[in-house]
Amino acid sequence: MKMFLLISALFVASVVIPPSPVRAEQKPEMIAEKMAVKFTRGIANTLTSILEFPKQIVLTTREMGGAGLLVGPLKGAGMTVYRGIVGVAEAVFFMVPQPGYYDPMIDPPYVWQGWEPKGDTSKAISGEK
Repeated sequence: MKMFLLISALFVASVVIPPSPVRAEQKPEMIAEKMAVKFTRGIANTLTSILEFPKQIVLTTREMGGAGLLVGPLKGAGMTVYRGIVGVAEAVFFMVPQPGYYDPMIDPPYVWQGWEPKGDTSKAISGEK
């Protein structure tokens, strides 16, 4: 009877207690480096967020043609505010390993990245139909 109770208790414990995830602990130097990158990325995005305005005008005009001159400033204003808020959040919460593991909260991580055309824009640039 004691053996049955012992086996039952072990079975219940193995079902009820969740397994702990096995993770390799990172060195403190790597964690500090990732925090520093997140902090500087946040400061850079806060200070350069205004560059989203001309960037979105160029990208939207490249993608949509002449209509991009109307839509681009609206997207630029929205992205300027968004990148600024994300930059402040990353700078303030640089010690928190979210999202992911100190991953960027916005894509592309910096305003000076992502100027490449998304598709074939040669027709829109040259004015062909």
